[in-house]
Parts: sequence; structure tokens; C-alpha cells
Amino acid sequence: MLVERIELLRAAVQTVKRSHPFIIHGWVVLPEHLHCILELPPGDADFALRWRLIKLLFSRQLPKLERRTLVRQRRGERGIWQRRYWEHLIRDAADFAAHMDYLHFNPVKHGLVSRVADWPYSTFHTLVSTGVYPANWAGGEQAALYGD
Repeated sequence: MLVERIELLRAAVQTVKRSHPFIIHGWVVLPEHLHCILELPPGDADFALRWRLIKLLFSRQLPKLERRTLVRQRRGERGIWQRRYWEHLIRDAADFAAHMDYLHFNPVKHGLVSRVADWPYSTFHTLVSTGVYPANWAGGEQAALYGD
């Protein structure tokens, strides 16, 4: 659903970003989940608000076709998103680099493509154009490093 409706997701992210700023360092969207590295303004740690708004704005644009449990129905929740998200505070430059590599490698890890450069829903392409990654990064040998 996420990649099928990627424009709706991008619009939701941009809307939330305007009202509750954040910097996107890395992002990858897969069919059923996503990974990202965000930086919030100094003194702001409200990731939960941003995720709640992104999920809400995205979900409102979709027809209600998914099956929902009784609990989700009572709470007015859609069956699109998991209730929780995992956050990790980046410790240092090495931790940042490892997490950036992990999220960009995820489409290969999940068997969606054989090379990172082949996945279109990722900040990888922007980071290649700015010289952060070489265009052929994770074209094969990195699979042993980041695979299951």
C-alpha cells in the first residue's frame, strides 16, 4: 500500500513537516513498512506527534477497504499501520552511518531488488547525487553484511 500510494505518503510527510519541522536524513519506503532517520529541532523530541499526523493524513486519503479488528473499530483506527514505532537515538557518527546503511539496504534485504540503486522509494538516490554514497553501493557484496 505504501509504495502504491507513495504520492499520498509524500504529501502527508510534507504537510506535517511544514507545521512540525524535521530534517529527513534517510528514508526508505517498502510495500508494507518504512525506515527513516529524522532530526527534530533542538528542544523538541515529539516524534510521536509527527508519526500520528503522518499516519492520519495518509490514511484519510485511502478508501476503508482493509479488515479491522473490533478493537481498532472501537478506537477509530485504520488497519493500515502498526500501533507502535521504534525509535533509536543516534549515538555518534558511526551509529548514524550504520543506520543509514541499514535503511538503504532494506529493499535488498527483503528481496525486492538485487541492488540498492534499483529501489526508487529511497533517499539513496539523492545521497548519491550529493556524493554521500557511490551509485554502485550495495550492488552485491554488502548482502552478507546486512542480510538476516
